[in-house]
Amino acid sequence: MESNFISKPASTELKVEPNLLELRGGRMSYPWEGVQKELDWLPGGYLNKAYECIDRHAIGSRRDKPALLWEGKKGETETYTFFQLKRETDKFANVLLGLGLKRGDRVFFFMERVPEQYIAIFGALKVGAVAGPLFSAFGPEPVKDRLLDSGARILITQPSLRRKIAGILPELPNLEKIVVVNKYGRDSTPLAEGDLSYEALMEQASDDFQIAQTTMNDYSIMHYTSGTTGKPKGAVHRHFAIVQQYITGKWVLDFHEDDIYWCTADPGWVTGTSYGMLAPWSNGVTQLVHEGGFHARTWYELIEKYKVTVWYTAPTAIRMLMKAGEELPRERDLSSLRHINSVGEPLNPEAIAWGHPVFEQAIHDTWWQTETGAILIANYAFMDVRPGSMGKPLPGIEAAVLDQKYQPLPADTDGMLAIRPGWPSMFQTYWNNTEMYNSRFRNGWYITGDQARYDQDGYFWFVGRTDDVINTAGHLVGPFEVESILLEHPAVVEAGVIGKPDPIAMEVVKAFVAVKDGVEESEELLRDVHRFARTKLAAAVAPREIEFLPSLPKTRSGKIMRRLLKARELGLPEGDTSTLEEG
Repeated sequence: MESNFISKPASTELKVEPNLLELRGGRMSYPWEGVQKELDWLPGGYLNKAYECIDRHAIGSRRDKPALLWEGKKGETETYTFFQLKRETDKFANVLLGLGLKRGDRVFFFMERVPEQYIAIFGALKVGAVAGPLFSAFGPEPVKDRLLDSGARILITQPSLRRKIAGILPELPNLEKIVVVNKYGRDSTPLAEGDLSYEALMEQASDDFQIAQTTMNDYSIMHYTSGTTGKPKGAVHRHFAIVQQYITGKWVLDFHEDDIYWCTADPGWVTGTSYGMLAPWSNGVTQLVHEGGFHARTWYELIEKYKVTVWYTAPTAIRMLMKAGEELPRERDLSSLRHINSVGEPLNPEAIAWGHPVFEQAIHDTWWQTETGAILIANYAFMDVRPGSMGKPLPGIEAAVLDQKYQPLPADTDGMLAIRPGWPSMFQTYWNNTEMYNSRFRNGWYITGDQARYDQDGYFWFVGRTDDVINTAGHLVGPFEVESILLEHPAVVEAGVIGKPDPIAMEVVKAFVAVKDGVEESEELLRDVHRFARTKLAAAVAPREIEFLPSLPKTRSGKIMRRLLKARELGLPEGDTSTLEEG
């Protein structure tokens, strides 16, 4: 597509001071030395994300500046200044110390988007614990897998979500305490035996707290990511990631001092922490948090009401806004918006073309992953947007497209997207899975798992995934996780899961199952398998479609050939079937 779009006048260039960039051996290094001077590190050179995001503003000129503008599902509103966030996070840090939490312990959060989740996560970081946010729509099995693997000692949750996972709690030997947040007393359910009330604990807690002397290399945040085999893997990030989250907030999201920022991602996904907490608050920006889910009319109303200036959302949400039509946005004053970004999946050119007249500016796509911790490739505010492109790498980030021997390919050639390791927000390990972690690095490159190409001008373009991971509405779903649950159904003997193209969600999960001998296939059984999967998995993870097959195509070693299932579903060439089991 030849037409380019440019955003509303904002920053006209990438503001990189000369002292922030250094050329080493012909390659630009990541300018973290310069960024270090902009941040206010703890005495002794210690680094803590909570200090950078909250405390340094609370003890400075932004003390009384609104940090969090919260609107609940029922229209309730709350505002927290940076000073108030410091006081509340200090209190919760003392709560955690009182519960015996130690530096390096894992504390997980299974909550809706209420202020208490943000307070509790930063309280955990202040103690030096590893914080693990979970998607509030998860079913019991994904929660169990993550809590079990991480060895989490404390879980912070809410009454309705606690009830949803009650059945798996006895299977978590490391979980010692459950703290329940009952905001506004919305839920009249009494506390379960042994559970603790967040409100009662906070009422008794002191707000006098000395932040832990964490180093740049101490672990801070853990997010689980899915793969093609095995259980989800815990990608662990260190406190040093704040350097890149801070600078990408300035360079990519183009934060200004007077901005009102809205990131629509749930904290259970990496976008909701890196850019729904860390990037905006390390830059001292006021941000909106909306507890409710997607609703086109509500979203436009929120932009108008809070005069949102910078908006970070997902391509799926943009396509849903497209589906809702162009009349709704015309009913609202959206003139406050000056910069829009998207993340999670490729932003198709049609969405950019639609958004330009509706918002009077381009939508800027960005590329990064759970493992990268922060944006690595982006369309910047000052750049022409080439519809469908991921943009250009961040200064100091070396990206390449590699062949099967891990050698760089020339422009306009499809291959494996790879990044030169060493950026500040790079994940440090997969929890308890060093072998899998090491497998992601080859010949001096981090192998992203994405296929891409770049053009003669240095713009990168997403081509597809190199594995079977399914991208549904920006959520990466590992087929193994879904197949494992389907096999727990008493009637199912084989299961294979693929991603099926979808105009709104990019892909939806489709499952093929074979039933045991003597079991009769029926619509009733199909509905039962659907129900079973949805009780165990999140709605976004559970199969949207399930189809019976007499048997599934397998290799001679018994491995389900998902590639063949997908080819047959989409009417594509089947390719090499020499390893297919006969009969």
